[in-house]
Amino acid sequence: MRPSTVDLQKRLNANKSKKKPLLLVLVVAWLAGAMFILALAPYGFWPIALVSPAILYALLMPDMSGKRAFIIGEAYGMGLWCVGAFWLYTSIHDYGDTPAWLALILIALMGLGMGLFHGFLALVFNRGVGKQPFAFAALWVLQEWLKTWLFTGFPWLFVGYAFTEQYWLSSLAPVAGVFAVSFVAVLLASSVVEQMRNRGGYLLASFALLVVSTSLWLVDPQWTKPKGTPDLSVSLIQGNIPQDLKWLTEFQIETLKIYATLSSTEWGRDIILWPESSIPMFQTEAVGFIGEMVKLAKETDTTWVTGIPYKDEAAFNAASDKYPPFYNSVIALGAQADGLYKKQRLVPFGEYIPFEGMLDILPDLAGSQDILSYSRGDDQQSPLRVRGHNLGAAICYEVAYPDTTRKNAIGTDFLLTISNDAWFGTSAGPLQHLQMVQMRALENGRWFMRATNTGVTAIIDHKGHIVKRAPQFERTVLRGNIQARVGNTPFMTWGNYPILIIMALLLILSYLGKRTGVRARLGK
Repeated sequence: MRPSTVDLQKRLNANKSKKKPLLLVLVVAWLAGAMFILALAPYGFWPIALVSPAILYALLMPDMSGKRAFIIGEAYGMGLWCVGAFWLYTSIHDYGDTPAWLALILIALMGLGMGLFHGFLALVFNRGVGKQPFAFAALWVLQEWLKTWLFTGFPWLFVGYAFTEQYWLSSLAPVAGVFAVSFVAVLLASSVVEQMRNRGGYLLASFALLVVSTSLWLVDPQWTKPKGTPDLSVSLIQGNIPQDLKWLTEFQIETLKIYATLSSTEWGRDIILWPESSIPMFQTEAVGFIGEMVKLAKETDTTWVTGIPYKDEAAFNAASDKYPPFYNSVIALGAQADGLYKKQRLVPFGEYIPFEGMLDILPDLAGSQDILSYSRGDDQQSPLRVRGHNLGAAICYEVAYPDTTRKNAIGTDFLLTISNDAWFGTSAGPLQHLQMVQMRALENGRWFMRATNTGVTAIIDHKGHIVKRAPQFERTVLRGNIQARVGNTPFMTWGNYPILIIMALLLILSYLGKRTGVRARLGK
């Protein structure tokens, strides 16, 4: 028997009366996003990475409007980014000389913009697909993936990073990357909510995937294997140059002296690695110094690898170009060394001005296109050649991009990343950055050397373990050995395609299931 119109209206009014005030819900959503930082380095309380998305899932009630769902998702995203990426405040305020009040506004605007990813996630989940854990987890992975390329990307604060050292789950990373780890974690989190709603089938599916990942951890398949050559001795130099002095012209010579002095006891090792832009001038301006270092390297049979701004004068066309193109680069010199890597993923406003050619249409920004920007390196670069091995490189921020690092790792024996995280002071930013390098090592089955200006300088093995690390904010040398490995992990071979295809299929099935359910209800 069909319910009467009066009965339907009574049920509708009852549902409305059960709705919590929107302001309270938004506060809870914001706090749920904000707490996620506790799951990442340096805190490492990984259960929060399950609790945080579970709260968002629980807040997205089936009977709410799309507008309400979007606002709740936006609140969650704002909390996630305003707190999780608050380390940006240090670079904006402390080193960008921006007033504190304006820096806070900029952080809020950043959170508002990045929160749109979760806002649209909540909207699509509420209106576009069936409201069940598989769809929610698939949408979560989709929004994380979009952050790796949309508007140049800001691939930070992924759920999967919380499980970097939880190998019962991160064992999926060499198979399908960090997004596979995120998917299982979010699926488990939302399935627990459904279990509390007496819908337990989803939890069984989550446990099945956990059995798969745990089995991989216990079996420990060796996706890559040692090359069979002796381990290489390496010295990673941490200069600890204060950020407010690093680019001062009058401090350039002192910077070179610091790195030369720290390296003076290391000649004779297989590899000496200096951080990003440790030579704070173009190679054309440091010819004499570079020549001296190369001479020492060759005399002691050492490979010297350093970060340096590289001006490509050979590519300069006086007829059409104002300046030669220049790159944030890493170069291999000395004994048994060859190659130059040019950074592919540049930091907006830090290394280049987005839409710089269009800025003259705005009166207050006229002439801004004359601000010099780094050029972007080609995405098909040969690896560095170091002591008979291929060495893949990633400079600073670009190691956060899973697919970029994957492409750079193909055909290599080990990897390096150089960085200058002094921009972010004592905040959590540098430690979150290190955690990403651990995940890249795990995904690609390669050892990583990580040399930074102020830390964290570290040696990481092919399982993502930190073998050695130097203390932050000290002028020091980190000595250790690295192993060359060959072979490809499944992730190196297939990239993100498998996980994205599976997510797309899940969303299609969820959409079709929703349509079928609606038709069934209308037919009653």
